[in-house]
Amino acid sequence: MATLTLKNVTKRFGKKVVAVSDFSLEVPDREFLVLLGPSGCGKTTTLRMVAGLEEVTDGTILIDEVDVTDLPPRRRDVSMVFQNYAVWPHMTVYDNIAYALKLKRMDKKTIDKTVKEAAGMTKIAELVDRYPSQLSGGQQQRVAVARAIAVKPKLFLMDEPLSNLDAKLRVATRTELKAIHDKTEATTVFVTHDQSEAMSLADRIVIMKDGGIVQIGSPDDVYHRSASLFVADFIGTPPTNFMDVELKVENGDCRLINPHFDFKLKPDHAAKLRNYGKKKLVLGIRPEKILLVGEEDSILAAQCLVSEPQGSHQIIAIELADKIVKIVAPAHPMIESEETVHLSFNQEAIAFFDSESGLRI
Repeated sequence: MATLTLKNVTKRFGKKVVAVSDFSLEVPDREFLVLLGPSGCGKTTTLRMVAGLEEVTDGTILIDEVDVTDLPPRRRDVSMVFQNYAVWPHMTVYDNIAYALKLKRMDKKTIDKTVKEAAGMTKIAELVDRYPSQLSGGQQQRVAVARAIAVKPKLFLMDEPLSNLDAKLRVATRTELKAIHDKTEATTVFVTHDQSEAMSLADRIVIMKDGGIVQIGSPDDVYHRSASLFVADFIGTPPTNFMDVELKVENGDCRLINPHFDFKLKPDHAAKLRNYGKKKLVLGIRPEKILLVGEEDSILAAQCLVSEPQGSHQIIAIELADKIVKIVAPAHPMIESEETVHLSFNQEAIAFFDSESGLRI
């Protein structure tokens, strides 16, 4: 496959709108990279610049160290799978997959073998004689993926390819996409705003905001070592709980004080904050790292506002200072509304953020 390099890439629309700003990134061979972020953050624009569908205002794009910044799409040797499938309605599945191969003037025997391989890999071999109107949305998306695979491009680009599928099919299809990636050893750049999709597919995730990169890392990195309040809030369902706390240092001990709790940090965690220099900070903790405990071990007691059964677990919501705090707890015993719960924090999992910059301390 290929490597992809973006150097200080910027895209402006008119004089005022900057969709992507000074974007630099290296994607090594065979990586599955996901561009993740909220709507309007510039992820699709970035992908379209790589594909050659948008002009680059400033900067350079290289594929296998060859500058493709000004090359038309057909000369970049990339395949793109779109959100709306973009299969040709007047062609059969077979002809959809074979079309680009015919343009390359391949012989019929090679085309037939390649189409059958791609159809088999995407599990649509029995559908090759049908037209798109005879297929479900999931099947049409498989046709689009098979067409991309068939041309054996240097780079696969996927723009929210699962967003038009229902929830159950989306989960099944993303598993298949990951399996196809592993079989083809393709270099893939995948755009999504669905963080669970990104976590399940990516080797690395690039989290974007306002046209720039806010963090790059493995799914484990961005989840457990979020670089900012934005990332910690964006990644995870339910998202991270945030609480304003005051840091009090006395006799070498660090205490975190909030109107609802006051507890001493363990020495290794206190060491991170002892020389912080500010009194106010933000504590962040994942819902599954807030623990249901007995009254004698609790640092916080509150009434359950509502409990949401999830089968394998329950999500308990409490209210602290007009903020909803969510806890992921075992399914049993079931907590009832208005029942008092006693809570503690897994200190190893607490993250601290600067209240002004929003960056992790």
